[in-house]
Amino acid sequence: MVVSIKTNSSALTALLQLNAINRDMDEIQDRVATGYKINSAKDDAGLYAVAQKQRSDLSGYNSVRQSVQRGGNILDVSIGAMESISNLLVDMKAKAVQAADPSLSASSRALINADYQAYVAQIATMIDAATFDGFNLINKNPPVPATDDLKVLSEPTANPALSINIAAINVKAATTAILGNVSTLAGAQTEVTALSTMLQTVNSQLATLGGSSLRLSAHESFVIKFQDSLTIGIGNLVDADLGRESARLTAVQIQQQLSTQSLQIANSRPQQILALFKN
Repeated sequence: MVVSIKTNSSALTALLQLNAINRDMDEIQDRVATGYKINSAKDDAGLYAVAQKQRSDLSGYNSVRQSVQRGGNILDVSIGAMESISNLLVDMKAKAVQAADPSLSASSRALINADYQAYVAQIATMIDAATFDGFNLINKNPPVPATDDLKVLSEPTANPALSINIAAINVKAATTAILGNVSTLAGAQTEVTALSTMLQTVNSQLATLGGSSLRLSAHESFVIKFQDSLTIGIGNLVDADLGRESARLTAVQIQQQLSTQSLQIANSRPQQILALFKN
């Protein structure tokens, strides 16, 4: 090997090795500091793009969950109101049957009718009050599907065709709009028949709302599980294995020390040339 003070090939080789080791050290330190093995596009452009797409979907499903939860709250309020209305109709039918007793005096029937009208007013109040976040699902007279139906997001593209649609209900038409009075015997008999029909209609609508509520609950459970799967998938793509990085860090630190010593030895060679000329 030529001994030269112009070109120190051993030092250059040692320096290249040390720079490579330092790059490995920087990479390990970045992974330990951030917890990611893929922290930017320069680490792995393909995996980074895939992870970003999954993160976008995960964020979108957060909005889907909010929409489903809002829909569930609207349904809870609507179901609560419909259950109360159903209970009131049961009580009203009892009042109507009582007023249909031919032996009752007009004054007694008038007192029953006063209670009956209070029930009618209470039903109207319940229908108007069944509102959550400005949305009332049961006070639509008549319902216009395009604007009155409850539409709930089901996936992050927000495609209207894939939304969960819950039809609005025209409770007023089935209750307060046709409820009369029981102040007369004929009126009481008419109300007994009408209330039976109303009860059947309200209970049928209540069953529909209950089914819709179960559907939203099932979809929310699906969304939560899907988000968990996305989170795990993203982690598998980009998360650093800190146990492995710890082992690499120890090995690289030793390599760094050895490379530094090698560079020091290589840099000392020109000094050895001086010894050749001292005598």
